[in-house]
Amino acid sequence: MAREISSVGVIGLGTMGAGIAEVLARSGVSVVAVEIDDDGVHRGRGHLEHSTERAVSGGKLDADGRSALLDRIRYTTSLAELSDVDLVIEAIPENLEAKSDVFAQLDKITGPDTIFVSNTSSLSITEIGVHTARPGKVVGMHFFNPAPILKLVEVVRTVVTEPDVVTDVVAFAERLGKTPVVIGDRAGFIANALLFGYLNHAVRMYEQRYATREDLDAAMRFGCGYPMGPLALLDLIGLDTAYEILDTMYHQSRNRLHAPAPLLKQMITAGLLGRKTGQGFYTYDEPDSPTVTDAVTKSTVDTATAREVRKVGVVGTGTMATGIVEVFAKRGYEVILRARSAEKAAASVARVKKSLDKAVVKGKLSEEDAAAALGRISPAVEFEELADVDLVVEAVAEDLAVKQAVFAALDDVVKPGAVLATTTSSLPVIECAAATSRPSDVVGVHFFNPAPVMKLVEVVSTIATAPDVIATVDAVCAAVGKHPVHCGDRAGFIVNALLFPYLNDAVKMLEAHYAEADDIDTAMKVGCGLPMGPFELLDVVGLDVSLAIQRTLYNEFREEGFAPAPLLEHLVTAGRLGRKTGKGFKDYSAR
Repeated sequence: MAREISSVGVIGLGTMGAGIAEVLARSGVSVVAVEIDDDGVHRGRGHLEHSTERAVSGGKLDADGRSALLDRIRYTTSLAELSDVDLVIEAIPENLEAKSDVFAQLDKITGPDTIFVSNTSSLSITEIGVHTARPGKVVGMHFFNPAPILKLVEVVRTVVTEPDVVTDVVAFAERLGKTPVVIGDRAGFIANALLFGYLNHAVRMYEQRYATREDLDAAMRFGCGYPMGPLALLDLIGLDTAYEILDTMYHQSRNRLHAPAPLLKQMITAGLLGRKTGQGFYTYDEPDSPTVTDAVTKSTVDTATAREVRKVGVVGTGTMATGIVEVFAKRGYEVILRARSAEKAAASVARVKKSLDKAVVKGKLSEEDAAAALGRISPAVEFEELADVDLVVEAVAEDLAVKQAVFAALDDVVKPGAVLATTTSSLPVIECAAATSRPSDVVGVHFFNPAPVMKLVEVVSTIATAPDVIATVDAVCAAVGKHPVHCGDRAGFIVNALLFPYLNDAVKMLEAHYAEADDIDTAMKVGCGLPMGPFELLDVVGLDVSLAIQRTLYNEFREEGFAPAPLLEHLVTAGRLGRKTGKGFKDYSAR
């Protein structure tokens, strides 16, 4: 039987503390809210009144409900007024000494059964707990921002936390309408440990001028379905908060990928902390505003120099190739689909027809437009039939030797001035260009699967790619309704280089028995708003494909943290490749 928790103290009424107080009061809990001084109380009360007013205007709370909620919160500047509460949640800034001091004072004020909770996102619960006479009753309860909206709560137990305390806190979190996951005491817990390595990597890309801030953010939104890009998310979190979390993680893990990017420290020193100061990676119209005033909405590429493209060739018959054929045919381009045999070409055209028919059934395409699109596709077997195309897109297997053979064949037959593009997701584009006598005409054009649906295209320029070739690809992307992002020719480009180390870190976390696969997936979906958890995504992508990409990243960057997790290697060796084999990290055979 879980203990009854009816009154809770909340110490610290910043954005997070005020949000937690709102969550508690909304669930009928009496709250004693403590701040250091009257100004703090005034600010905290303002946070709550503003947030609940927004909830009323958004129809999520009525006026009577708001009044009752606010009446359940009592404000004070004295810790002594927490003497009778059942549980205390500390939500002060991330400083171990300050948190420890608060808990030491609470020890003398509260009853012996009162549970002590820290909302820290990065500090050790164990180190905080040892400053009390009751470390067995100390637990972490990491809410996510904004607390009234996000459902995830990481419940962090130490080696000495009493099991019934964990049980009681989990039950309490569920009563608040939250989704709790129970984990051990380690820097970053689940969500931050996986999230902040990814965010730090994005900062390094920006710092190295590998891609613009807009392209980095657009790549992850359009390529992975993330609710926010990494740099916009850092601005929301606060660069100072991100730095503290990364620094704590680095001192525990000694993983160089957790060492805060130097640019973060420079921006913090300059007072550019993100939304809360009105400027971070982006500039906002005022502090705490979400409205960006300096976003670059137009491409810096001058499409006036673009070459004319009327006829497109596509080499390949796989899922990606047929998807690309459909994209171009639907937008009015004449398309020649080159296959190794007439049978393969016919089968590929049939798959395009099936996809077009499906779009007609769903009301996304008229029968006339579907028929017209299909009529623009011409199957071909000989490379010579691509002689007069203006753009040719190679979409064959991810094998460098095979791709180089295709580019050498295209070089022999395709007219001068045609753009030669590869859809590789991991191989060096310059290696394909080197197989031709016209490397300046070669470019990477990485579509995402399924090509007819996904908006993102990574446009990859080599050191030899001509500017008007980039302009041509940009113009074509606009014509087919795609969003191009630009980057240089290195392993993983933007999306895979950010995505796969994060997935690899999740495998290492599972391998270390820190958390179960389902809990890790839940933490990233519920806590970070991601469309899929890392293990769900790995099983969809295919563990063999994921391993190959991770190996490519490791071989290029020689970064110890990029080395494929042994568990991933073992599962691939055992033939557990994900959904396509019925078993991966999860078992699909019985579903």
